[in-house]
Amino acid sequence: MAKHGKKYLAAAAKIDEKTYYEPRKALELVKETSYSSFDATVEVHMRMGLDPRQADQMVRDVVVLPNGLGKTVRVLVFAQAEGATRAQEAGADYVADSDEWIAKIQGGWTDFDVAIATPDMMGKAGRLGRVLGPRGLMPNPKAGTVVPAEDLPRVIREAKAGRVEFRLDKTANIHVPIGKTSFEVEKLYENFATLMDAIKKARPSAARGTYIRRVTITATMGPGVKVDALAAQNM
Repeated sequence: MAKHGKKYLAAAAKIDEKTYYEPRKALELVKETSYSSFDATVEVHMRMGLDPRQADQMVRDVVVLPNGLGKTVRVLVFAQAEGATRAQEAGADYVADSDEWIAKIQGGWTDFDVAIATPDMMGKAGRLGRVLGPRGLMPNPKAGTVVPAEDLPRVIREAKAGRVEFRLDKTANIHVPIGKTSFEVEKLYENFATLMDAIKKARPSAARGTYIRRVTITATMGPGVKVDALAAQNM
């Protein structure tokens, strides 16, 4: 059993491990029990009633959180010609329009948070799977990050505003950030409600039984707070 420090234990003492809290109360507790010296990220962790080994039970989608994530999102776009121009005009931080950019990223440079690509650049971007894949940065049509040039302004704007991807991992869990501990409870609640709505809409038709089994909210440095899963789905 892992040993915890005094700060963690003091924070954990404020939470009843046997209680499944209403969403608002859970968010209040997460803010109260976060003990980091920095503005910590608030994350939602869900245990799903799905089998990740079955292709027809996979969950992968994106959601735009109404109050953003409270951080500056650096966007890189793989595009050329008209697409590159649109990306620059739309406020992309980096536009990878040449083999020099591909080589730079192959060399390990990944100082960006979201990567978007136009279809005609996926041949080159596809070479970067080993670098971008493990970091969750690979553009993907299912995640809405491979789009025609005319859609780049919208997707770049959404990425900077708080567009997050959620997906079922190999252990049948979903982990999603919903803001910072500095956010007001109401803003975190709105982001949480928007996420839960998107998770419900993404339910695979092959899902059987209980779709969302457990919901926990936690800060980067702080104990987990159990949420009443039914109440979370009815936010």
